[in-house]
Amino acid sequence: MSVSDKSEIDWPALLEVAIRAREASYSPYSNYLVGAALLTGKNEIYTGCNIENAGYSGTVCAERVAIFKAISVGEYDFRAMAVVTIDGAFPCGVCRQVIREFVTDLPILIGDTNRQYSIYGFKELLPYGFGPENLKNL
Repeated sequence: MSVSDKSEIDWPALLEVAIRAREASYSPYSNYLVGAALLTGKNEIYTGCNIENAGYSGTVCAERVAIFKAISVGEYDFRAMAVVTIDGAFPCGVCRQVIREFVTDLPILIGDTNRQYSIYGFKELLPYGFGPENLKNL
């Protein structure tokens, strides 16, 4: 799906799923809950929440949890993603790189717990991403 097709997505519904996913967050160290909802081409939604670890490096972000859940069952066709935090923060750099591994452009809702949101094309978040095609000519 191209970013121009983002009108076909029920964004308020996807936002609500991400808000609910956020409630499952395990974030005892930062108390910063994040929820994600990944919509596939089959209209299935995979959710994720951030899961912290006392060793910090073992922490996994909500976006990656949702993507890894989808990939683990063989789903690679992603249509849209919603990410919700208390203040509408954007995905971290690692999450942007993981998203880029599987899509070159994806409409992404960035929202907050007051249900305020904006929709971005993934290329706005990572305009010069490094992907699998960069390694094909080696």
